[in-house]
Amino acid sequence: MTEQHGDDSTEDRPGPYRGVFGSANGPQPPSVTPYSDRPSAYGDAPGAYGGVYGAGSYSHQQDPPKQVTIATIISLGLGALCVLLAALALTSAGEQISEVLTGSKDNQPAAVAAALFCALLYALPGLYLRKRRAWSRYVLIGVAVMGVLGGVMSLPAGILGLAIHVTLLVLMFQPPTKLWFQHR
Repeated sequence: MTEQHGDDSTEDRPGPYRGVFGSANGPQPPSVTPYSDRPSAYGDAPGAYGGVYGAGSYSHQQDPPKQVTIATIISLGLGALCVLLAALALTSAGEQISEVLTGSKDNQPAAVAAALFCALLYALPGLYLRKRRAWSRYVLIGVAVMGVLGGVMSLPAGILGLAIHVTLLVLMFQPPTKLWFQHR
C-alpha cells in the first residue's frame, strides 16, 4: 500500500511504475510494433497469426498451425485404419478383403502387404508433419492426390475417401501450412 502524506500525489513520486514511462503526464513508450509499416499479404489483423487465414510469422513459434494439427490427426487416423485392415485380412474375412484389394481370393499375403504399405504412407508423414519436415508435407500431398484420383475413379462408392483426401490437400496448401514449413 502507498501512504499519502499531505498534498503529495502518488503520480509525482517515483516507484515501481512511476517515472518516465509510468506517469500519466510523462512521455509514453512508442506504440509502434516492429514491421507495422509493411503491408501484409494476408490481411492486417493484429496478433501473431493475423490476417484472414491466420498467416503470420511462424519462425519463432513452437506449436504448428491448426491446419497442420488437423492434417496430422487425419493422416495418423488413416494409417491406423490401414493397420486395422491388414489385421482383418488375416482373419476369416481375409478372402473377401483380398478379393477387394487384389482381385483374387487367394492373395491374402499381398492384401496384408498392401494395407501395411498404405499404413506406412499415411502414418510416417503424419508423425513428421508437426516436426516441420518438408518431405512429410510433400509425401502427404502425393498420397492425397492418389487418394483423390482413386476416389474419383470409384464414385459414388468412394465419396468419403474423396472428401478426406481433398481435405488433406486443402490443408496442405493453405498459407499457414506453407509458412510453417518455410520457416524452420
